[in-house]
Amino acid sequence: MLKIIIVEDHKDLRESLLDVMASEGHHVAAFESAEALWSGCSFATVDIVVLDLNLPGEDGIGVSRRIRAEHPDVGIVMLTARGEPEERRTGYENGADIYLTKPSSVAELTSSIWALARRLNKDRPEPGGLVLDTMAMTLSGPEESVALSASEVELLAAFARAPLKRLKTVHIADMIGRDGEISKAAIEVRIVRLRKKIIAAGTAGQPINVVRNHGYQLSARIDVI
Repeated sequence: MLKIIIVEDHKDLRESLLDVMASEGHHVAAFESAEALWSGCSFATVDIVVLDLNLPGEDGIGVSRRIRAEHPDVGIVMLTARGEPEERRTGYENGADIYLTKPSSVAELTSSIWALARRLNKDRPEPGGLVLDTMAMTLSGPEESVALSASEVELLAAFARAPLKRLKTVHIADMIGRDGEISKAAIEVRIVRLRKKIIAAGTAGQPINVVRNHGYQLSARIDVI
């Protein structure tokens, strides 16, 4: 069972898509515009968005770009009348996982959604685990996807890959203080900030602990991609 969002301005088609997805056993919500989507939808539990491109106001390309930037783990199926090769390329470059042209059969749409759901499920962490995407600069987990700075990505990846997930204070200082010396207090500020982001992504307990006379140790399970 998936949580699916439909964004389609044509009322009859929107209702038809909603009925089809609901008949497949999914939880479905539908919106007629980008404005309605942003004001009425929380993406915390969304799996897939079925998105028309010819929307009133902000078009589907803009919507897709924003979803991909803010919620990189959400699948996007573009369902549109724009079928030219250049339009398809634009769709994929701006976040589409699957690009379907209207009219699309019910079988093609539902099969595409299930195929995308299987792929997304493989990419998600096991319960309690987190995924650090070094390219997207995000940390994703059961609660949400959190944006990281470049230095936070480097530091967290170093923790995840280090033996016993431990880093010496001097090594942390080298990573975050390349332009000059950095104090232990400044390092602790960075660690506190990183702890908060790890917790926000959905881990339990204290994710980074102090190791006396050594440095710090990561206790959360994080996969680096």
